[in-house]
Amino acid sequence: MTSNELYKKLGECPVIAAVKDESGLESALKCESGVVFVLFGSINNISEIVSKLRQGGKTVLVHCDLIDGLASKEAAVDFLIKNARPDGIISTKQPVLKYAKAQGLVTVLRFFVIDSIAMKNIAKIKNERSIDFVEILPGLMPKITKQICSQTGKPIITGGLVSEKSDIINSLNAGACAVSSTSSEVWFL
Repeated sequence: MTSNELYKKLGECPVIAAVKDESGLESALKCESGVVFVLFGSINNISEIVSKLRQGGKTVLVHCDLIDGLASKEAAVDFLIKNARPDGIISTKQPVLKYAKAQGLVTVLRFFVIDSIAMKNIAKIKNERSIDFVEILPGLMPKITKQICSQTGKPIITGGLVSEKSDIINSLNAGACAVSSTSSEVWFL
């Protein structure tokens, strides 16, 4: 999958099911979201999680920082490619994403917007070719979302604390291309 293909898929359904446990996995298989962020698992079961979602017709991106038994290093990307075959990688670590991009994966930089220093740092990624998308957390800040969209020039995904339809609408109206949420109620709106 390419970043353009993912962007198109998000245009069809801008709600991303972010799964954090087995019950979320089962719900994600039943929802309309075509894209799933995997935020749980271990080296023992990540292949099965990804396989189950792909068999369900989902595009799968794995947050490699959250997989038990993997370090946030290039070897984690190699392990995931060889054993789980995700469509993309999510990480807070830019070197990991740079490596993943070089291996042909779609990349998402997860970025916590907590203060003005973070705002200055996120603006620095504008010309970083190894980052396809930026997920900003928390996702309930339309004014900040709009600012980050213009600063980075990257497609923005908002996530974190999204629990209502209005949260999704506000993010999309602010310029986000998609919204991720672990709330299965949001997946079925």
